[in-house]
Amino acid sequence: MFHWDVDFTSLTKNIYKMKLVSYKTEDKEHLGIYANGHIYNLNSCDKLIPDNMNAFLEGGEPLMERAKKVNQEILDGSLSPKEEVFYELLAPVPHPTSCRDGYAFRQHVAAARRNRKVDMIAEFDQYPIFYFTNHNAIQGPGEIECMPDHFQKLDFELEVAVVIGKKGRNIKAAEADEYIAGYTIMNDMSARTLQMEEMLLNLGPAKGKDFSTVIGPWLVTPDELEQYKVAAKENHVGNAYNLKMTCKVNGIEVSSGNMADMDWTFAEIIERCAYGVDILPGDVIGSGTVGTGCFLELNGTGLLNDPNYKVQWLQAGDHVEMEITGLGALSNNITKVDTDFSILALKK
Repeated sequence: MFHWDVDFTSLTKNIYKMKLVSYKTEDKEHLGIYANGHIYNLNSCDKLIPDNMNAFLEGGEPLMERAKKVNQEILDGSLSPKEEVFYELLAPVPHPTSCRDGYAFRQHVAAARRNRKVDMIAEFDQYPIFYFTNHNAIQGPGEIECMPDHFQKLDFELEVAVVIGKKGRNIKAAEADEYIAGYTIMNDMSARTLQMEEMLLNLGPAKGKDFSTVIGPWLVTPDELEQYKVAAKENHVGNAYNLKMTCKVNGIEVSSGNMADMDWTFAEIIERCAYGVDILPGDVIGSGTVGTGCFLELNGTGLLNDPNYKVQWLQAGDHVEMEITGLGALSNNITKVDTDFSILALKK
């Protein structure tokens, strides 16, 4: 049993409403809250609260209110439960019911297309899109194990994600924010050689994405972000937030953006997701990559401006840390599986 070396104090300089975490002790998963620099087990504080995130989210608003009450009692000192000491921090939603990823930042899309010497696509401004990725490949802070083929242009993608808190269908954007249980950081890991290979056939991304999607370190309830709320972009509907987004690789900042730069809001993305189909508690929906938020874009821009630009991709042993205002910091170490098995080598 262990816990990741997370500097909780530096990440929580403001007073927030509630942070939900999933963690493991003695090979058993639990649901907790982070408060006053510690993690506390929610079920130990209120037996009516389930001890796992999925069951908690399925319980809807009544359980959320019970958890907020526990959180407030801990913060004001009227409740003093035993804090967890030895634990492994997991993805806040370790077993999502599904995982979608959007395409919400125009800056990223325009730069990527410019770097490929193609015009900006007009359809981007007409409707939000998303793809499904592997919800069984969700993980949290810690090691990201990659196969040899993943290291053929291995990339990070700096994003925000929401988790759905109640079931809905055919939801209008004006009401869609009510379905969000919380926000978290997302690193949509990408193996670019695999991704580009399969997308030549106009299908995907699939194998280029489904080995790891990282979320964490916790799930932040929407009321925590009220102080950062800003107006959505012109002709758009839904909540928007002024949250600085950065990514460092081996301590060097390589990416910087802001959640306020999302052109399509999560409310609008949810409206499209829920058209003719149920969205469920525990669904994870990513924003898509912020401008400058991946090496694919950074390398392309660099080479466009300087043919001698030195491209960069993630390597075994690299440390990746993403930080977003109000959402904390998500840290991962890249490791290589000891094998020579390659699906790229199986091409006929």
